[in-house]
Amino acid sequence: MTPKDTDRRSEILDAAAELFAHKGVASTTVREIGESVGIYAGAIYHYFPSKDAIVRELITGYLETLNAEYAAKAPRRLAPRARLRAVVEVSLRTADEKPHATQVYQDQLRNVRDLPEYRRAKALADEVQRIWLETIEDGKAAGVFRADISSKVFHRFLRDAIWLSIKWRHSGDPYTTEELVQDCIAIFLDGFAVRRARRTRPPAPPR
Repeated sequence: MTPKDTDRRSEILDAAAELFAHKGVASTTVREIGESVGIYAGAIYHYFPSKDAIVRELITGYLETLNAEYAAKAPRRLAPRARLRAVVEVSLRTADEKPHATQVYQDQLRNVRDLPEYRRAKALADEVQRIWLETIEDGKAAGVFRADISSKVFHRFLRDAIWLSIKWRHSGDPYTTEELVQDCIAIFLDGFAVRRARRTRPPAPPR
């Protein structure tokens, strides 16, 4: 494949991701994808054999990028709190940089993950979950995360808070990704309620 073909594939994937995110996969036609990049619908099939192949490439490529970023920036050698912060930061930055692909991944994977052609995507998604749960369990073992809360429940709450941020944040938002990372960690690890010093009763006066 020539560099020109590679660039065109990237253009098609980006255009498709935006259309899928806004209209849904079922309501998006190959013709619309072609029009978005300035080529005839039939030319799309030079790069992808079907619309489903585009969806599969979007999801698989997204998950490959996410896992590579986790490996580079959130290795297990980090202390659990530092690693969890790194995982949150990678996730939020990926969602910020690829909001449409993030939405396609969130909306579509649960419907197709058990299909044979999505075996690679399923394995990558399972690896993402393993990294999250491993980090949480390491924190519990180290005594820095609460042991009385289910790791899976904590993971789901934090995961959904991160991925759903694409619904309310937008490009150029003055509320930066770094600020969101700090707030996520503060809320989920330190809590939202003000911690007041426990008052001790004054000693009883002598009788």
